[in-house]
Amino acid sequence: MNARNAARTGLVGLAAAAVAATAFTVPAQAGERDRTGAAPGHGATQRALDATVAAGIPGVLAESRDGRRVWRGTAGVGDRETGGERGANDRFRIASITKTFVATVLLQLEAEGRLDLDDKVEKHLPGVVAGNGNDGGRITVRQLLNHTSGIFNYTADPEYAAKYLEGESYLKHRYDTLPPEFHVKVAMSHRPDFAPGARFQYSNTGYVLAGMIIEKVSGDDYEDQVRKRIIKPLGLRGTSQPGDSVQMPRPSGRAYSTLALPDSTTIHDVTEMNGSQGWADGDIISTAGDLNRFFKALMRGQVLPEKQLKAMKTTVPADAFGGQYRYGLGIISQRTSCGTELWGHGGGILGSLSGAVTTEDGRRQLSYNLNGDWAMPVDITDAAFCGTAAAKPRPKF
Repeated sequence: MNARNAARTGLVGLAAAAVAATAFTVPAQAGERDRTGAAPGHGATQRALDATVAAGIPGVLAESRDGRRVWRGTAGVGDRETGGERGANDRFRIASITKTFVATVLLQLEAEGRLDLDDKVEKHLPGVVAGNGNDGGRITVRQLLNHTSGIFNYTADPEYAAKYLEGESYLKHRYDTLPPEFHVKVAMSHRPDFAPGARFQYSNTGYVLAGMIIEKVSGDDYEDQVRKRIIKPLGLRGTSQPGDSVQMPRPSGRAYSTLALPDSTTIHDVTEMNGSQGWADGDIISTAGDLNRFFKALMRGQVLPEKQLKAMKTTVPADAFGGQYRYGLGIISQRTSCGTELWGHGGGILGSLSGAVTTEDGRRQLSYNLNGDWAMPVDITDAAFCGTAAAKPRPKF
């Protein structure tokens, strides 16, 4: 998966290209490396943030939690024009980390007996997945959530990408309101990539359909369900859903992009965009602190019953992202270079690259955000959990 496609899928952050041990190495300090997942010193994490800015990203923030111990770090600027520093409590678009919230709501609905993971999509959305060989009667809800449905990823449609994800056309159309049905229509104009259940392939379309199923089953807006079931109960005060608003809530920095153009050196301010262009596959705005609280509560069984949490953590190989990654239901399992198993998700959208991970016991979390999308130079996660981070290859947008 090249970096351009990674940005379209929204997985930059966790499932980036394979780590390459070249420039920007962040050396470990004595005693920092720990294979148990216990917190090393945060010197390596801060050096990873500094190296990210040195590689050209305007600003970066991170928060690590280990029990009651909280560390926050920043580097660079939140606003290139004013020179204002990046804030540790900044809100940012979390992009595909939204998928973990969506999967959680669907699993709660299953726990209440209102749907089954093995229900066919056709049962809840009759006639929606149809045409060009697409058949909602053959695809299960589970397959939507673990990306084994075979449904075409709408963001990979060349015409859609050229209009809404790249270059000057993006600047022109970023304020457009795009209902979920529009994204599904784009996907249904393509044949399925493979038979349902045959293999893994990331598809944002699956989570648009998941959001539509939430609305059909609950009789409520997808956004309201996320607020009632997750945001309010966990006290995630910095987390919101924009609807069709283009504004960012404060405090927040600016977001910068090279507009997915190969070898572009022109940086554009893309802070404003219509939230409907993400919806259930990537619309949520949050903070590093809120993401850490959410993933801690999730892993500790405070959000899902044991049966549904087990289902969420039942994974399939995500070979396209590298051997250290597996995909569950809206959540990714990965192993760091020092052997720590982590659960979480990554998110990439024009102007924002993010990651959020937790240990399986919920003891330790890390979330971070870059306010530029053209480089993920070092592995911030490895720096935080292992005390060292080798460079990632520079994406070519």
